[in-house]
Amino acid sequence: MTRSGASPNLNLRRPDVMGTVQAQVVAHYRSSMVERIRAQGGVLAVQGLTIRLAKEFGFCYGVERAIDLAYAARRVFPPPRRIFLLGEIIHNPEVNDQIRGLGIVSIAPRPEEGELAAIAAEDVVIIPAFGTEVTTRRRLEEKGCILVDTTCGDVMSVWKRVRQYSQENVTSIIHGKARHEETKATTSQATAYGSGHYLVVFDLAETDYVCQYIVEGGDKKAFLRKFRGAYSAGFDPDLHLRAVGVANQTTMLRGETEEVQRRIRAAMERRYGTEHLVRHFRFFDTICGATQDRQEALQRLLEDPPDLLLVIGGYNSSNTSHLAEMGESVLPTYFIKNAAKMVSGDLIVHYNQHLQKEIESTGWLPAGDVKVGITAGASCPNNLIEEAIRRLLELRGVAVQERLEV
Repeated sequence: MTRSGASPNLNLRRPDVMGTVQAQVVAHYRSSMVERIRAQGGVLAVQGLTIRLAKEFGFCYGVERAIDLAYAARRVFPPPRRIFLLGEIIHNPEVNDQIRGLGIVSIAPRPEEGELAAIAAEDVVIIPAFGTEVTTRRRLEEKGCILVDTTCGDVMSVWKRVRQYSQENVTSIIHGKARHEETKATTSQATAYGSGHYLVVFDLAETDYVCQYIVEGGDKKAFLRKFRGAYSAGFDPDLHLRAVGVANQTTMLRGETEEVQRRIRAAMERRYGTEHLVRHFRFFDTICGATQDRQEALQRLLEDPPDLLLVIGGYNSSNTSHLAEMGESVLPTYFIKNAAKMVSGDLIVHYNQHLQKEIESTGWLPAGDVKVGITAGASCPNNLIEEAIRRLLELRGVAVQERLEV
């Protein structure tokens, strides 16, 4: 794989391509309003409404790179050349709509036989920022497709660790969401290059269950039932929890991942003794830097909490959902995918993660002086943040010209 992210001998990031591509991307996703607010300390105060932006939010480098490469692929391979995308480029509906608007066709992250049969050697296939499973990549390579790999570098760092665990006969315990595309890609790395095994734990409750089994043993059948769909073929907790290495989906809450590794380390220490810990436990810090920056920026914003928080981004975005979790623990928080969800000053439609669906709330925007915090996940473009700011101002009756001159 070349540094361009494309198949060998294909450079998508050459100047004649990227000049046009970056102009397109800026036109679609940039916001001069957001940049001006950031330049004035991240605060906008107008007629009793104070909007405070988290210091870090929105697109990260990995997301920008993935989008750039998708646009570049379309420019280098114009219609009628066919371009396919495995799933979604990132977890943001507006961005994925823009990608489809380029004539790039989305197929399943793990294509079925029919979809694979329809792809020809001369077709271009884009691998999204989350990566793809090893078997899917191999099958596409066997067909001779042109691959444009936009996998985030932080994700590939996790893969490196998981492959290392596998080579050392160490089971990967992965803190993540077993059905998330990134975690599926990571778990495939654990089993693709030898006899490695993996187990995915979602939260601290599942971690504690695993820790208790490590220390005390237990009912193997009950263990396997509990984690069905979250472990490798042939996984045996009595055998494969003797030496473990912790890794993670890069967009999880940093503090929770650190606690997962602390608890598992403590369990292995209790089971095997401090002097033998090095033989039974591994850990590397593989939290994405951008995820960490956005979580820390929101934490600082919450130290002097506004009256309410808007979290903007795709509902299936893991890093965005964790920002919403952080907000919910402190103040009224509304997780919305775009400004249209702010129906009126009384009614907002927002995503409830516990119910896994949108719900309606009334009385969300108080009358009088109000402070609104705003953050967004790494897959949310600044133009959507601007639209949310404009909608807030509109709901408070601020004149159009005032809005344009912030």
